[in-house]
Amino acid sequence: MYSRKRRRKLQFLITAGGTREYIDPVRFISNASSGKMGYELARSALLAGHNVMLITAPTNLNAPKEAGVVEVESANDMFEAVKDKFGGCDCLIMTAAVSDYAPAKPARHKIKKSPGTITLKLKPTHDILKWAGTHKKQNQVVVGFALEDRNIKAGAERKMRDKNLDMIIANTPAAIGSERCEIWIKKAGQEWHRFADAPKKHIANRLIRLIEKSMRVD
Repeated sequence: MYSRKRRRKLQFLITAGGTREYIDPVRFISNASSGKMGYELARSALLAGHNVMLITAPTNLNAPKEAGVVEVESANDMFEAVKDKFGGCDCLIMTAAVSDYAPAKPARHKIKKSPGTITLKLKPTHDILKWAGTHKKQNQVVVGFALEDRNIKAGAERKMRDKNLDMIIANTPAAIGSERCEIWIKKAGQEWHRFADAPKKHIANRLIRLIEKSMRVD
């Protein structure tokens, strides 16, 4: 159980859900992220007595009533929201599955079906984590998630270095849309630590405790 009296209150900025990048007014590129991990982290942080600002892409979940909420849709929307809120947070946790690419020129009208093939040109979206890692203040902590389907730790470590993160959490595609997950955690300058398969609620509680400890919250 958490003890509110013993913990210094932190301001958490948490992103969740899968962004949507529109091809035309009715079709979009997205992913299968449920947003559950981010929402559970928000609840755990609130239960620990902290403040939470939740930036959420579309999900079927109900946000905690005590959290501040910013609803976004695209990767660019999320980037602008993170930039706006980042300066006021102690810890950013990027659990959102942000699209790496977006249509270069979305169609203004619905694309009609035709017998031939079509080519969809994509452009990179903003790298939100890298921006945060570059612009963080000395006392801010930036936590990223890395979903890897092979060479899990190596890929996550590369992401951690490239984006100047304080902590990386690695998982596999099995976590997408699931009620449970198994994760690997690495803090800067330390060894990997594994959280065995468990409900995301329990994983979230342990992660918040770990972040509190790393930030020396008493």
